Amino acid sequence: MFSYQDISTYQQQLKEGILSCTDVAEYYLEKIKADKLNAIVDFYEHEVIERAKFLDEKRKSGHKVGKLHGVIVTIKDVIAYKDHKLTASSKMLQDFVSIYHSTAVKKMLEEDTIIIGSCNCDEFAMGNTNENSFYGRVKNALDENKVSGGSSGGSAVAVQAGLCMASLGSDTGGSVRQPADFCGIVGMKPSYGTVSRHGLIAYGSSFDQIGIFANNVEDVAKVLEVISGPDEFDSTVNEQRTLNTISSKLSEKGSTNNYRIALFKNAMEHESLDPEIRSAIYGLIENLRKDGFTVEEIDFDLIDYIVPAYYVLTTAEASSNLSRYDGVRYGFRDEHQTEDLATFYKMNRGKGFGKEVKKRIMLGTFVLSEGYYDAYFTKAQQVRKLLATRTKEIFNTFDAVLLPTVPATAFQAGSMEKDPIAGYLADIFTVYANLTGIPAISLPLFKHSNGMPFGAQLLVEKHDEVTLLQLSKALLKKYKSY
Repeated sequence: MFSYQDISTYQQQLKEGILSCTDVAEYYLEKIKADKLNAIVDFYEHEVIERAKFLDEKRKSGHKVGKLHGVIVTIKDVIAYKDHKLTASSKMLQDFVSIYHSTAVKKMLEEDTIIIGSCNCDEFAMGNTNENSFYGRVKNALDENKVSGGSSGGSAVAVQAGLCMASLGSDTGGSVRQPADFCGIVGMKPSYGTVSRHGLIAYGSSFDQIGIFANNVEDVAKVLEVISGPDEFDSTVNEQRTLNTISSKLSEKGSTNNYRIALFKNAMEHESLDPEIRSAIYGLIENLRKDGFTVEEIDFDLIDYIVPAYYVLTTAEASSNLSRYDGVRYGFRDEHQTEDLATFYKMNRGKGFGKEVKKRIMLGTFVLSEGYYDAYFTKAQQVRKLLATRTKEIFNTFDAVLLPTVPATAFQAGSMEKDPIAGYLADIFTVYANLTGIPAISLPLFKHSNGMPFGAQLLVEKHDEVTLLQLSKALLKKYKSY
């Protein structure tokens, strides 16, 4: 019986002839067919076997193999994979087939990855429970009555349930880190501009970033090494920075316990934070200090402005980005025809979009409207600027920031429908990284008395993913408590 540990071990087994890509691909396909968690919405059985056979032959014939040779990966249903369905888990795009590869997918394929399927998500990546999907909700493998987290819940559960080795998601306000926390796995959002957004369906263009799910930090580093870097199709990518040696840097021996870590006092005192999570974070800090780390609590009085600023700005960008979905060239078109263009748009968009998406489009249109633009959008931009300035000051003194990932463990399914504001406030600790563009990772360190996992979140200066992953590896190795 195949048992996956990490990419390096797996590739060594391929090299030694203990395993073949074909056998492993068949193993994962059988697991996907038997899955009842609704994590994967489309899988590519025939072509996966053909690609696995091709990679086996390539390896056996002595040709140089790629960095992700034979690695079984899934992708969130907002990331383009040429000639495969790309629906954003929405009725609006239910039959759409991508006509090109996203840059991240193209880079993975060039390094011999096997993409086995696409994963369920909140419609157009809008949500934090993965219940806002045309395909229905994703179930948490640890407790099917609990949510998986969102919006990349399908990708998180695919890794959690062993349906793939790693998965790509997208993170606009915590959509990789929060489901990773709920599912007890590693989830990383790189800096804005580290990974090309070309081929990623846009939600909030100045916030969106492709992120990575895996069972360990080393696997995250290997995938990031491949998908990061310059891209002529995305002008926001950092052209000067490359992470193509990040895996080797992780294995370098060096001390991490001389790092200076900041803890936001205001976050730890926030009324929404579960007391058990608060206690576990403080226990971690105590252990870090014993081991030589410098950890200081600092005031961060902007904490209560983060969520309002985030939802004003992202919904404004969403209202613009989603205006292209009108049923004219592609996407859902209502069967009842009309000669009035405004009615035509209204019928297509009214029936093609789900409730949460329509809510965010309307909110975004409102904050951009005449008479309200300065009161909301301009103010939110000012908050974002203040956050960027404060963040720069923090990293002049500290190497990293430590935060909870979310205020509580995985929600009961359906609970957020009764109190949607509580759902939005649950993003309080994750959206900060998106507003400022810095990299962040959720590490599965703890287990709650209710049986569900929860983690801690590390954040570092923009484009310093090497430090983030080195520190993350050290923390997981020494301080994981279950």
